[in-house]
Amino acid sequence: MYQLLALDLDGTSLKSDFTISPVLVDTVRVLSKSIPVLIVTGRHHTTAGPYYQELGLTTPAICCNGTYVYDYHQRAVLQHNAIEKRNAVQFLQLAEARNLNVVVYLKDAMLYSSQRPVMHVARLAEWAEGFSGEIKPIIRQVNDFSPEVEGAESVWKFVVEGDDVDEFATLPFIQQHFTGEKSWSNRIDFASIGNTKGAALAQLIKRKGISPEHVVAVGDHHNDISMLKLVGMGVAMANADDSLKGHAKMITRRNNDDDHGVAELLQTLFPEYLKSSHPLGGQ
Repeated sequence: MYQLLALDLDGTSLKSDFTISPVLVDTVRVLSKSIPVLIVTGRHHTTAGPYYQELGLTTPAICCNGTYVYDYHQRAVLQHNAIEKRNAVQFLQLAEARNLNVVVYLKDAMLYSSQRPVMHVARLAEWAEGFSGEIKPIIRQVNDFSPEVEGAESVWKFVVEGDDVDEFATLPFIQQHFTGEKSWSNRIDFASIGNTKGAALAQLIKRKGISPEHVVAVGDHHNDISMLKLVGMGVAMANADDSLKGHAKMITRRNNDDDHGVAELLQTLFPEYLKSSHPLGGQ
């Protein structure tokens, strides 16, 4: 019997338009009454927050590919392995010298460049404008990253995009101090060395007294490999990257844009908690 569910967001729980299927929302709300359901994401907590609220979760979230664990109820970071300031400054200098597009994840905000915007972050910023108040994600466009990084309390991760990003990842300094995981064909997420979703999930379930074989993890991309390899049931989405599917014990029948994609999977894996009286029971 599985005792915990770890869910990726983008490409897994989220549809391409940044929404969650109402069917999945209902399913997770029912399931989370019986077992812990965790968000394990490459996102900053500020951009994962609206989904955490929508899903009605009470567990902490693993953010920025395992860099930190965030408690939304306490509004506090429970543990972290942030990038050392001197390493962050040098990383930025190296990336900018190669004219690479950069996104910076600071303690409470995401930053992207006014001169060289990463378009998927620009889309995310537009999405964020649909929220207000404390739940509104903080995504800022800046002219210069350097003073922001130098004055930051914490730097969680960098996202670097460009044709030369693979060569950038092989630089000795980068390999010595950073873990890089592809999030798109020409885009790599860089966190402090050793930070992965799997490493953070392993620590969290150990504290809960849950063994990895009793955990289900669902993801779609390279940064999910570490957690799929860790758990007893690693599931790849039908739309997943081929590099991930090779590490999965199961692949969903439907992709992330299908309203029943992940919900159907959960009905299969957690039948004891998702009874026939649930709206999915008649599917």
